[in-house]
Order: sequence, then structure tokens, then C-alpha cells
Amino acid sequence: MVALVVLGVWLQRALPVVAVSAALALIRRPRIGIVLLGVSVGCLGATRSDHEWRHAVPRSLGAYSGRVCLVTDPAPVQGAVAAVVEIDGERFQVWARGSPGRRLSPRLAGECAAMQGRRRVLDIEAAHRAAIRHVVGRFDINRIGDWDPGGVADRASNRVRRLFAAGASLVREPDDALFAGLVIGDDRYQSIAVIEHFRSAGLSHLTAVSGSNVAFVLAAAAPVLRRLRPALRWAATLGAIAWFAALTRFEPSIVRASVMAAIAATGALLGREKPPGRVLALAVGALVLVDPMLVWSVGFWLSVAATAGVALLSGRIAALLPGPRWFAVPAGVTIGAQIAVAPVSLLVFGTLPIVSVPANLLAVPVAGFVMLFGLPAGLAAGALGGAIGRVVQLPSGLGTRWVATVAALAARIEPPAPWPAVGWVCLVAFLGIRAMRCAKVGAWRST
Repeated sequence: MVALVVLGVWLQRALPVVAVSAALALIRRPRIGIVLLGVSVGCLGATRSDHEWRHAVPRSLGAYSGRVCLVTDPAPVQGAVAAVVEIDGERFQVWARGSPGRRLSPRLAGECAAMQGRRRVLDIEAAHRAAIRHVVGRFDINRIGDWDPGGVADRASNRVRRLFAAGASLVREPDDALFAGLVIGDDRYQSIAVIEHFRSAGLSHLTAVSGSNVAFVLAAAAPVLRRLRPALRWAATLGAIAWFAALTRFEPSIVRASVMAAIAATGALLGREKPPGRVLALAVGALVLVDPMLVWSVGFWLSVAATAGVALLSGRIAALLPGPRWFAVPAGVTIGAQIAVAPVSLLVFGTLPIVSVPANLLAVPVAGFVMLFGLPAGLAAGALGGAIGRVVQLPSGLGTRWVATVAALAARIEPPAPWPAVGWVCLVAFLGIRAMRCAKVGAWRST
């Protein structure tokens, strides 16, 4: 059913969904109710996708004067300040320089101001990329008036963001920007060199908040959650998930992880826990129906593929690897995730670094400590400030420096093409040989 939803969203047509459903019905012969449900959700996906693309153009253009609210946190981009704003329910991209840029830079998502400017259309290529983020045009700012802090939820979220930013600034440069990226996914101020190191080392996922961040937040809250009654524990769990998703600005990867965590928590409450693969499928199907544009989001598919690799492949790969379990299990998780993201990574970035396997084994455990320790430590350091705050942040700084060093070294030793492809072929061949040997041993033992 999830595949039918994705197919309908991708093609924006109901006829292919009906055709594929009919073919599957002939092959698998499921109950008629299952077939009708699959056709219904697939056609619903096609309808939702067509609706979103039809509304991916601005209703009005030209001069505008009125209330404008930030949708994203402003970020420095090539000498300008870039952000997404909302005007009369529509989203526009902003690149501000000069006085508007200086006034925009310290603000955060959810804050609003009276602005004057002009709404314009984007060129065709930029418009397609922007539409995936529900952006319909460009807004050139001429003047910005007084700011107001937005709604209650926005004020609460931004208060925590600013407090954490104050704590992150107590980590020694240049690791302060990386620390913010590891803990809450705020990568606005990371240098180009650091971004390239993490991409070349296959560690970019560490600065994109995802399931591990949600798991660490729930682990930190576990001592309190365990003391609550089941229904109240479920409500508090969903509240903690929603709070962290808002804090990290609802990036596609964190939304996927949050929905999966909410489904798992609901299953635990009802006594109907599902395997990770089923939870992932339910989350993907629900999210794509709510926001069809996710089908074209590279970050979303990288997150989904990595999760599928961990859920479906990591245990099998770990069983095939020689050596102790403390090595085989994390190596299986790393290899499973990297194999699963290979199609997306190769199609979009044209590479799949072979050094990602040892780099992840060295960096992920320490990055996990930074994620778990960093959020409370960053908030405490921001509140305490000064020398005491720097002492509190010492472990965070050391862990972040380790992760940055691993990324830099891995990027330096990554061999040029075609050697990474050769390395992956050899690794997959080794796993295949091990699987065949294990199958033969199992058959011999059964006889």
C-alpha cells in the first residue's frame, strides 16, 4: 500500500495505481478489501500530489506591505542572509543584504514583522526545487519594521534555541557550529570545509537530526517517563517528541523519526507493538499522504533508506561478520545503512565513500554521546555562562573535536574513483560468500 501511495504521488495519476493494483491482485490474489484499500490510498496520493503541484505558484505578485513571518531560521549564504517567509499563507524565499540583512540575521523562525518589498517569480529550475519546500516565489525586502515574537509555541521554542546557542558558543571554535549541528541539526554556521569533510567521509547524517537524536531525547527523559501511568506516559512521550521536532525545525528526517517514534509509543500503549519495518512503512505512507512533496526530498529518502537498512539488513549482516559481537553489531548497522542509501547517494551525489564504514564505526559512538549529553549540557551552560559554562561543555567539546577529526582524516584518505566502487563490490562479495557458507553449514547441520 505504501508503494502504491508513493507511485500515485510520484506520477500524479490514478490510472497507473489501478493498473499496478490489478497486476498485484492477479499475482498475489489478496482479499478484495485489501485491493480496494490499496487502490483508494494510491489514488488519494495521486490526488494530493496533483493538488500540491497545482498550488505551487504564487497567487499574487508585485509590491507588498504588511505582516511577514519567518518560516526558517535566517542563515548566511554567499554574503546574504537567506530565509523562507510566509506572506498571506504563501511561502517565499528571501535573500537580504545591507540593512534588511542585518535586521533579519538575529531573528528565528516564527517571529514576524511589518515589511515592505516585492514578490517575484523564480526561474524554472529554482522554482521546481523551491516547490518541494512549498515555496512559491521570491520576496525582495526593502524595509523591515518592528518585530514581534510570534505565538506561544514559537516563543517557547525560540527561547530554548537561544539558550542552547549561548551554551554552544562556549564550545571552542570552530567546533561550536558542529556541536549545534550534531545536537539539534543547526548547520547554518558550519564552514564549507567541514561540510565537505563530512560528505566525503559519509558522515553527513550526523548533522541531520534523525532517529538517533529522538532516541537520545527519550532516553534522557526515561527516568521521568517510567514513573508515569501508561496513558500519561504515552501523552508525555508524544509531547517530548513534538517538542524536540519543533526545536529542530521539522526537518524531513526528524519528522520521519518522530512519526515512527509516535507509532511505536502508541503500539506499546495498545499492546500491539510492530516490527521496525512495519513502523517505517506506516510512517512513510502517512507522511507522504500529508505532504506529497516529501517524495522529491533527497533528505527524506536518505533518512528512509538508512532506517530501512538498519531495520532489515543490519542484523543479517552482523551475523555474517567475523569477530566479537561488540564489533559485528555496529559494523552491521553501518554497512546495512550504507548499502541501503547507495542508490540515492549514487544518483544524487555520484559517490558512496568506502571510508564511511570505518569512519562511522569511529565517529558514531562518540557522536551519540555528544547528542545525549549535549542538549542538557548546552542548556545548562547557556544558563550558567562564563567559566562554569565552559567547564560544563568540556566533554561536549572533546567529543565534537573527535568527530571532526575522524571526518577530516577519513576525507583525506578516501581513494579516488573507481576504488570506492571496487571496495564496495569486494565487501558485498565477501558478505555473499559468507552467506553461502552459512547456508551450507546450516543445511549440513539440519541433515
